[in-house]
Amino acid sequence: QVQMVESGGGLVQAGASLRLSCAASGPYFSTYFMGWFRQAPGKEREFVAAISRNGGATDYADSVKGRFTISRDNAKNTVYLQMNSLRPEDTAVYYCAASFALRSSPGEYGYWGQGTQVTVSS
Repeated sequence: QVQMVESGGGLVQAGASLRLSCAASGPYFSTYFMGWFRQAPGKEREFVAAISRNGGATDYADSVKGRFTISRDNAKNTVYLQMNSLRPEDTAVYYCAASFALRSSPGEYGYWGQGTQVTVSS
């Protein structure tokens, strides 16, 4: 089992950058594929990015390709989401999650953090 805590959210203007962090507990972090999802008010939770166990493979939603970068540091049990050129439509609660495969469906992830709010003003 793994527990995660996200941080780094906040209120920024359009065009700004933020880096989200997700710190995981437990000795098995490196065995999990990790993902970032987001959920805006009134909308379903949607996939943002995912990364393989050793960071060698990544996947992104089309809406964030070229702007967001997912990375991980297994020595620190942490996964990151670097978000550049933020847009008002990126406003959402961002969640990190752990899975046993590189997947984009929320249902494939068994462990979730509590989320961190990102608000982008125009």
